[in-house]
Amino acid sequence: MITRMAAGAGGVALRGALALDPDRYDVTFIAGGQGITAGEARGPAEPAVLSGAEAVNDAPAGDLLLDAFKAGLQVMRLSTLVPQISPRQDAAALRTLTRLLTEGGYDVVHTHSAKAGALGRIAASRTRAARIVHTFHGFPFHDFQARWLRAAYVRAERHLSRRTHAFLAVGGAVAAQAIRLGLAPPELIRTIPPAVAGRDAEPGPWSRGLARRRLGLPPGVRLVGTVGRVDYQKAPELWIDALAETGDDVWGVWIGDGPLRGRLLARAAKRGVAGRFRLLGHRDDVAELLPAFDVFALASRYEGLPCALIEAVGAGVPVAATAVNAVPDVVVPGETGLLVPPENAGLLGRAIRYLLDEPVEAARMAATARDRLGGRYTPEALGAVLDHTYRWSIAWN
Repeated sequence: MITRMAAGAGGVALRGALALDPDRYDVTFIAGGQGITAGEARGPAEPAVLSGAEAVNDAPAGDLLLDAFKAGLQVMRLSTLVPQISPRQDAAALRTLTRLLTEGGYDVVHTHSAKAGALGRIAASRTRAARIVHTFHGFPFHDFQARWLRAAYVRAERHLSRRTHAFLAVGGAVAAQAIRLGLAPPELIRTIPPAVAGRDAEPGPWSRGLARRRLGLPPGVRLVGTVGRVDYQKAPELWIDALAETGDDVWGVWIGDGPLRGRLLARAAKRGVAGRFRLLGHRDDVAELLPAFDVFALASRYEGLPCALIEAVGAGVPVAATAVNAVPDVVVPGETGLLVPPENAGLLGRAIRYLLDEPVEAARMAATARDRLGGRYTPEALGAVLDHTYRWSIAWN
């Protein structure tokens, strides 16, 4: 169960599900209402529940529920399961989820993301589900919220923890924070890898050349790129400010889309980088485009452990990122990349410039980072953890 079946949490959930033994597990995804039109969402009194082909008909770009359906998994979409707080829709979604779980007779209910994690665990406990598992991909609270709002989220998560049999966390720092705040008992939480697709044996000049031709870049330009949703979490305005600090000879590319798209483009124009910046929107060929980057830059205010970061490291791209949540699990300062404080565009720009101006050092850190990935971030590794967690939950319960 997941609020938004998109890259990041959606990708981890899907790759983990596909790595499970199909002879042992029969998987159904219940996702939020992204993609349901107003005519189909008949209001809180009678929420739309679409199943199978209807659930993925006219799916928006980047919606992974379609990928789940094509892979042979059962899929449902619930119109009232939305990311924002909406008392009427949330109450309707809870009623519907309770009904769906009762009718489905599921052995394990596994929730992802904040809203689906809350409503899904309440519904599962109401139906006396034998095994309830929740994955922390990050948290709905962060240091840039009002203190009262952050405290309310923490209290809610502590309450939900009493309805959960096992917890998974994307990244060691995320798991540590959950334990420190009392969101999960230490004996019931396990760190999982944010699985990404397979990597080439060794990225080479041919992959870089192909990627640059795909982007249509002028010859010889130096390129800073990132991948992610254009929203507050990813700090797009600060990313543009960092690009502006690197000098007129550096281009920027953002792969992804989101609600702050207009602000991102306006910021690029204001800072005088619009002519050397491209917002590509959603792309299905991210893995093929990453080798075009000279530096992967992450400006996020808060994170779990972004899959795009793992993919960039796997592509051999040097990384400059903000030191938030589980990012330091992968980016070790001076060894596997450079870290800066969040909301400091000047320092991020300096870190990017250093990696561009010191290519030998940048290549050393990129190679070390790639070597350290090993086999930890593969779908197979994630599938093994899920299988153990589900079966352990059964025995524990």
